Amino acid sequence: MTSFDVVGLVRRRLGVRRVGHAGTLDPDATGVLPVLLGEATKLMAYVSDHDKEYRAVVRLGVRTDTQDLSGRVLSEVAVPDLPRATIEAAARAFVGRIHQTPPMYSALHHGGRRLYELAREGVEVARAPREVVVHAVDVEAVEGARVTLRVVCGKGTYIRTLAADLGDALGVGGAVERLTRLRVGPFTSARAVTWELLEQAPTASLRAHVAPPDAALAGWVEARLDPVRAEAFRHGQAVESAGTEPGLIRVHDDAGVLIGVGAVDAEGGRLRPIRILHADRPDTRVLPA
Repeated sequence: MTSFDVVGLVRRRLGVRRVGHAGTLDPDATGVLPVLLGEATKLMAYVSDHDKEYRAVVRLGVRTDTQDLSGRVLSEVAVPDLPRATIEAAARAFVGRIHQTPPMYSALHHGGRRLYELAREGVEVARAPREVVVHAVDVEAVEGARVTLRVVCGKGTYIRTLAADLGDALGVGGAVERLTRLRVGPFTSARAVTWELLEQAPTASLRAHVAPPDAALAGWVEARLDPVRAEAFRHGQAVESAGTEPGLIRVHDDAGVLIGVGAVDAEGGRLRPIRILHADRPDTRVLPA
C-alpha cells in the first residue's frame, strides 16, 4: 500500500474528512507513518520536523539506479571480508551535519514535476547537495555482504543515499535491501496500528488508538493561558507570554486543551498565534473548517 492508500482507509474507517500524513515512506519501506485527523492536520509540518529512526539492511557490492534493490542494477562486485571495525569507522563519517545529493527516485520537484517521474522516463537532472543532520549510524550486524544499520536522523535525510554513499566509502557500492522506519519523534512502531487492524478492527477500537493533538508536539515548551488570554489567542490576537522563553511553543487553555502553536518574541513578552486549533466535533463525518 502507498501512503495515499493509508490516508484513504483511515478516512473511510473513522468517517473523518480531513486526514493527512507526515512523511511519505519509500515504496518498498515499512514502518511508522503518522496520520493526522481533523484540526490536527494543521500540525503536519511540526510532525515532519521530528527526528526519525530507521533500521536498514544494506547489501554491499551492488549499485542500482534507485539506491535500493528494487531498481536497475548498475554494477555488481564481489565483496571482500570487511572487518566490522572498518564498516563502523566508515559509518562514523556520516554522523553530524553532512551533505547528500537527493536521488533521482525521490518526490522532490524539478520544473513542476516529481524527480521520480523524470527518472522513469530516463531523464536525469542536476540536483544540488543538501545539508542534513544525522545523529547516529550504528552498525547492528554484519553478515557477509549484508550490513544492518540503525540510523537516527533529521528531516530530509535519504537512507537510500546514505547506504549508497557508505558503500562507495567502502569501495564496493551499496543499496538498501530492507528499510523499516521505527520511529517519528514520539510515534513508535510499538504504538502503531497495523494495516490489518486498520482494515478489520471495529471503529470504536480504532478510535481508542487516536492520540490527542498535543502528542504531535511532544517535548515542546508548554504555556497555559487563563480564559481571557485563551479567548484572545483563539481570535488571532497576541497576548502576554508570562515569561516564556522566546521561540515556538505549544499553547493550552486553562483546562489543558491544546489551542494552537504560538511564537514568543525575542523579548519574551508577547505570544503571537502561529497555528490555531478549533475543537473537532466527535463522531461526525464533517469536521469544522
